[in-house]
Amino acid sequence: MKLIDTHCHIHDSEFFTPELQNDVYAQAIESQTGMICVATSEKSSQQAVDFASSHADAWAIVGVHPHDTKDGWNAVGELLSSRREGIVGIGEIGLDYFYMNSDRDTQIAGLEQQLQWALDYDLPISFHVRDEKQASGAVWDDFWPLFDNFPGLRGALHSFTDTKAQLEQGLSRGLYVGVNGISTFTKDTAQQELYAWIPLEKILLETDAPFLTPAPFRGTMNQPKFVGRVAEHMATVRGVSLDLVSESTTANARTLFSI
Repeated sequence: MKLIDTHCHIHDSEFFTPELQNDVYAQAIESQTGMICVATSEKSSQQAVDFASSHADAWAIVGVHPHDTKDGWNAVGELLSSRREGIVGIGEIGLDYFYMNSDRDTQIAGLEQQLQWALDYDLPISFHVRDEKQASGAVWDDFWPLFDNFPGLRGALHSFTDTKAQLEQGLSRGLYVGVNGISTFTKDTAQQELYAWIPLEKILLETDAPFLTPAPFRGTMNQPKFVGRVAEHMATVRGVSLDLVSESTTANARTLFSI
C-alpha cells in the first residue's frame, strides 16, 4: 500500500450500503490505499471487525465514541476478549463537550474502561477530543489527567484542530496526530500554520469518510482514496515531496498500529 487512511467509517451501515462499501473499497485499493475502519459504537465495532476480516488491506479499531457511551460499551470488551483477527486499536474514544450527547460522568466512565482495555490488550487508541462551544481548554482539563492515570498509553489525536499548546501536550506524551480534509479547506491561518508545524514523523493521514471531504471534492461523499489529496496538501504546505509525505505517514501508521 502506498497510503493508509488511518480513520474512516466505510464499514458502518449507517453511512454505507453494501454496494457502496464495495465500490469505495475497490476505488481505494485501485489507488493503492489501505484503510483502518474506526468504530463509534458497540454495533459499529462489530461491523468494523466483520469488514476488516473479509477485506484485504483493511483493519478494525473498536470502541465507543463519547456521544454513544450512554448506550454502553461492554460489547466492545467481549469483542476484544475474543481476539478477533484484524483488530489493531481501540477507538474512537475520548470526550466531547461540544454536543454533550452523553453526560460528562458517563463519558468519563466509558473512557476510563476503554483506556484500561487499551493497556490490557496492548492496543493503540484513536482519540476523539472536542471542546465546548466557544470554550478553550475545558475538555482538555479533564482529558489529560485521565490520560495520565493510565501510564503506557499510545495512540493518535484524531482530526486534530485545536491549539498548538494542546498539540504540544499530545506530542510530549508520544501521541501521533491525525490530519484529514480539514487541512485542505480551512481558512484559519493558525490551523494551517499548525499543520505545517507538526513533525512529519508524528503525522497520520486520515479521511474520516464519509465526512470532511477534502478540496477540491467538497460537496461529494468522502472516501478513503481521497486521503491522497490530504497527502498532496501536506507536501505543499511543508515544501517537501509527495513521496516523502507518503512514505513517512505510511510508516507511522504501520508502526503505531502494527500493520
